[in-house]
Amino acid sequence: MEKSASRTTATALVLATAGTLFTAMAPPASAAASCASPVFQRQFYANTSFSGTPKKTDCDEAVDQNWGTGAPASGLPKDNFGVRWSVTRDFGSGGPFALPVSAQDGIRVYLDGSRKVDLWKNVSTTVKKTANVTIPAGRHTLRVDFVNWTGAANVSFDYKPRTTADVDKVKPLTPTGTSVTYDKATGKARLTWAKNKEMDLAGYRIYRRLKGTSFPATPLATTALTSYTDSTLPVTGDAYYYEVRAYDRAGNESGGTADQLVTTVDRVAPGVPAITEATGEVRPGGAGTGGLEVRWDKVADGAAYRVFRATSENGTYTAIGRTDQLSYLDTSAAESKAYYYRVSAVDAAGNESARSAPYEGRIWDNDPPPLVTGLDVTPTEYGFELNWDKSPATDLRYYTVYRGELVGDEDDGDERVCHGSLVEYALPGTTSYSYTTLPDGDEVCFFVDAVDDEYNSAAQWSPDGPRAVVVTELDMTPTVATPEGSPLHLSVEGARGDEGNQLTWSGPSAQGFRVYRWNPATSSYERIAELAGTASQYVDTGARRGTTSYYWVTGVLADGTETLPAGDWAVTAPARGTTLSSPSES
Repeated sequence: MEKSASRTTATALVLATAGTLFTAMAPPASAAASCASPVFQRQFYANTSFSGTPKKTDCDEAVDQNWGTGAPASGLPKDNFGVRWSVTRDFGSGGPFALPVSAQDGIRVYLDGSRKVDLWKNVSTTVKKTANVTIPAGRHTLRVDFVNWTGAANVSFDYKPRTTADVDKVKPLTPTGTSVTYDKATGKARLTWAKNKEMDLAGYRIYRRLKGTSFPATPLATTALTSYTDSTLPVTGDAYYYEVRAYDRAGNESGGTADQLVTTVDRVAPGVPAITEATGEVRPGGAGTGGLEVRWDKVADGAAYRVFRATSENGTYTAIGRTDQLSYLDTSAAESKAYYYRVSAVDAAGNESARSAPYEGRIWDNDPPPLVTGLDVTPTEYGFELNWDKSPATDLRYYTVYRGELVGDEDDGDERVCHGSLVEYALPGTTSYSYTTLPDGDEVCFFVDAVDDEYNSAAQWSPDGPRAVVVTELDMTPTVATPEGSPLHLSVEGARGDEGNQLTWSGPSAQGFRVYRWNPATSSYERIAELAGTASQYVDTGARRGTTSYYWVTGVLADGTETLPAGDWAVTAPARGTTLSSPSES
């Protein structure tokens, strides 16, 4: 199909007759057509030598016509005519191209005047050929000459880049005209560049790097357009560089453009500080408190810190100060009152972090209560009964009771010291304590400490330490030893109320079981229960509270004899005391 466009000019002849104007059009003449690349300029000749002035000149988007046996254009013969196409264009980096042609009759193809295809004779059928050429970078001219001597006329020509990776080794040219703009309001960067001229161009790759680092191997984005908007830039106040690279369909990539710099706005808040301490002390001699000091860890981007305070953990926090240090002295804090603090970090751009977790602080009262006086320790059948004087301290939180052993040898001149372990916390209104243990005649020591609301310990702060009472246990051990080798195993749990001591045993089956309890008055184990062979437990409700009870359990065999006894014990304190039921606690 013929594709053409033509431009004609006409000359007007003006005749004046009897005051009347007549206008006539002169016959059209050929005019040179201006065809924008890559459109071909096409010229028609009424000969096969392309001599003389073309009969017609127009623009043709493609060389692909079939005129059959007719004339190619009005005013031209149907035989012995010539048509010439030419185009000059920029091929960018150039590279390998294929020039496929087909024609009836003759066709010649030229690249910058150098003939690349020559099928120049009168034929009765269409002939075809493809020439592979390398087109250098830059602007070049292609020209196609076609002639028809006789018969049918058709012609086709194209130029196509060869894009397989084994053939095309030519990289695209580096893109030009690159520029970047940055929108501080949105935090987006927009890059633009000029379009590459390569016909086998596949697109562009955009790379981004943080200042001081290299461009990564993987591009930030790929596009076929000549612009890209980066909406992923961190708004951290850092500097980033961009470059654009072109790549073709064979995978060849151009060099990178000159780096394009963008410095982002900083909208990222610093990290959240962590408070490490909030405390103050009463100054000696009535000199006041000096304030409550709050300390926190350094935050990397923190240029300053804001301090907030509330009177309850989930209360309203009010800003009380700002500092560029890692501590703040709250001089308005009152003594012994709990405050809650939170701290935020502020960077140089004014971004503020979230507030730290609440941290309780107070100005501590370091004045301990006086030492406990009047401690009296009485050995009992269940261990010891302790009594002491009520502390005069008005801010007493609790008493602590310590039991220990004397360390040091008097025979060597050493001072004997009570090395004690905490055994009980006692309420402020308490002045006595029942300490249960297996009374077996050991020498032990006790002392009692007073602790105030600020956890100041009288014993800890006293230069001489607390007064310890040394006392020897009663020896409640039965004079009859429990023999070894019993097939039974017995454990006893002391009563905590009126339920009685509970005995539990295990071992081989028997016709029955007998339970014995030690009687110190008779110095013997007396039988208190006769049980069936199915029994494995017994509750002794006859045991007295506030003493140590020793037990035996034997198995009764078929012949009426008893096994060796299994023994255990239980200590029961008075009703307000605690119970100890394991020998390991003695």
